[in-house]
Amino acid sequence: MKTEIYHADTINEAAKQIQAGQLIAFPTETVYGLGADATNEVAVKQVYVAKGRPSDNPLIVHVADVETVEKYAQPLSEKTRLLMKTFWPGPLTIILQLKPDALSKSVTGGLATAAFRNPRNQATLDLIRKAGVPIVGPSANTSGKPSPTEAKHVYHDLQGKIAGILDDGPTQIGVESTVLDMSGDVPTVLRPGGVSEEKLEAVIGTVRSDHHKVGKDEVPKAPGMKYKHYAPNAQVLIVSDKLWPEALQWAATQATQVGIMTTQQVKAENQIPENGEWFSLGDNVQSASHNLFAGLRHFDTESSVSYILAQEFDELGLGEAYMNRLKKSAGQQYFQTPK
Repeated sequence: MKTEIYHADTINEAAKQIQAGQLIAFPTETVYGLGADATNEVAVKQVYVAKGRPSDNPLIVHVADVETVEKYAQPLSEKTRLLMKTFWPGPLTIILQLKPDALSKSVTGGLATAAFRNPRNQATLDLIRKAGVPIVGPSANTSGKPSPTEAKHVYHDLQGKIAGILDDGPTQIGVESTVLDMSGDVPTVLRPGGVSEEKLEAVIGTVRSDHHKVGKDEVPKAPGMKYKHYAPNAQVLIVSDKLWPEALQWAATQATQVGIMTTQQVKAENQIPENGEWFSLGDNVQSASHNLFAGLRHFDTESSVSYILAQEFDELGLGEAYMNRLKKSAGQQYFQTPK
């Protein structure tokens, strides 16, 4: 299969592919998603095949408006409507109870709930409207690998496996949407992302966090809760601020190149060893979140390193989303002072 590249002026052709049951990757403000007609079970199953994704990992349904959500979900609460009014379009995914048999089990992972999102990207909103159907959209990467923030990342992973990619340039945020479960009694964040808990609480009051580890036989309510995610080939080690001098001294003793991902400030305050390859995370947590997946992919595809040292940030605001992804890519491994 040839993977076509579409742009804003060829969205009609991309929409026809969605209508025909084909897979089209699409841009959002967070990462690129892998799109298929959410009402076409055969097409949805092909998403799992293309990604190598476990079939009990539910998919996010991308919509162009609230009216589409109302076709599939149980009546929306006042808090849910307020969230949609405040944060949509934007990086907030909302889990809702479904009407009976509204969507296939391939979309929901067999649950009675589904996750909905209205992305803040005009090209993708146009794609959804022209296709005339909601579009499922997990990240457009090989399952378990760093999420794609540019069309070339998608092409690297899925060339020949999908019909096309709608290229709208690099994404803005760089880490996936916040996933908020509104299907129970208490609103619960299942995945931190582009909308912080503080912002959510300012709109709807108390929000709970659920970061528990999903059991072997438990079906996750949201993507990214159960399986290994965001991992490059090299071992990622998280480095706290105070340990950068020791971490870089350790890197200098390694027989192979070592990837180093830090802000400009950390680089300026430390000596990068000759065998160290530096990738800039920018100046702050916002730019670091934007560049995280691009950096991990750089060391996967354009370099040859055994280790990647990556900068830790305080888990506040967007820093919580950044650290959530970094910890998963590192398998929770931190740099420790050698004894």
